[in-house]
Amino acid sequence: MPTTAFLTDSTLCIGCKACEVACKEYNQVPADGYEFSGRSYDNTVHLGHSTWRHVAFVEMDTALGAGGNAGEQISWSFVSDVCKHCEHAGCLEACPTGSIVRTELATVYVQPDICNGCGYCVVGCPFGVIDRRPDDGRAFKCTFCYDRQRDGEQPACAKACPTQSILFGEIDELRARADERVAALHARGMRDAVLYDPRETSVGGIHAMFIVRGDPAAYNLPPQPEVPTIYLRDGWRSAAVAAIAAVAGTALAFVARRQLGEGDGSRSRARLTS
Repeated sequence: MPTTAFLTDSTLCIGCKACEVACKEYNQVPADGYEFSGRSYDNTVHLGHSTWRHVAFVEMDTALGAGGNAGEQISWSFVSDVCKHCEHAGCLEACPTGSIVRTELATVYVQPDICNGCGYCVVGCPFGVIDRRPDDGRAFKCTFCYDRQRDGEQPACAKACPTQSILFGEIDELRARADERVAALHARGMRDAVLYDPRETSVGGIHAMFIVRGDPAAYNLPPQPEVPTIYLRDGWRSAAVAAIAAVAGTALAFVARRQLGEGDGSRSRARLTS
C-alpha cells in the first residue's frame, strides 16, 4: 500500500475547527470540556488524550510581514495540528509492550488494549503529542483513521475541511505539491512561508507536514526535533568509559599491592640472612 501523509496549509485554514469535530465524532474521542482558556477562542489548547486534532489560534504581528491585515493590527493565523507519525518515532521506540506499531501505511498506531499505561511514550515523543487518559492511564493519539484508510476513505479531518487546508495523499506527491504551494506564496509576496518537514533530524521526516508563515515554533513546531533515544549512545559511551576506568583502577590497585607485598618480603629475607 502507498505511504500516506497529511499536508496542512495554515494559509488556507479559517479556524472553523471542523476537523476537530469530525475527528471527535468519528473516533468517539471524549469531550475536552468548555472551560475558557484565555487563548483567543481556543478551549482545547493543545493536542492530548482527548484532542487528536487541534486548531491553534496563533496571534501574528502583521508589522513583521505575517498576516493579511493592516500592519498596525494583530492578525490571527490558524493551523490544525496533529500527530506527526514520525519516520523514526520516539514513542514507538520507547514502548516496552509492543502497544505502538508501524502499520503497512507507514503510520504510527497505538493499540489501547495492549497499552499498560507506563507513560514511556509520552516522554519519548519530541512533539508532545501522545498523552495518557487520567481515568485508566492508557495512551492515546491520532490513529490517522487507519480503518478508514483500509476501506479506501480519507481520514475524517481531511474530508471535513471546507477549504482544503488539510490534504491527504501519497507522501511524495504531497511534498511536491507543498514545494509548488510555497513557491506560489513567495511569488505573491509572502516570503516568510515555509514547509515544515524536519527530514534532516533524527526524526527523519514526518507524515504530517505543515505550511506556515514565520517561525514554526510559534505554531508549536520545534525547529530541531530529535528522537530522545539518540542520546542513549552518549550515555552508554560514558557508562562504558566509567566501567573501563573502574576495572583498570582496580587492576592497578591489585598490581601495586602485590608489588608492595613482594618488596616487604624481600626486606624481611634480607634482615634474616644478615
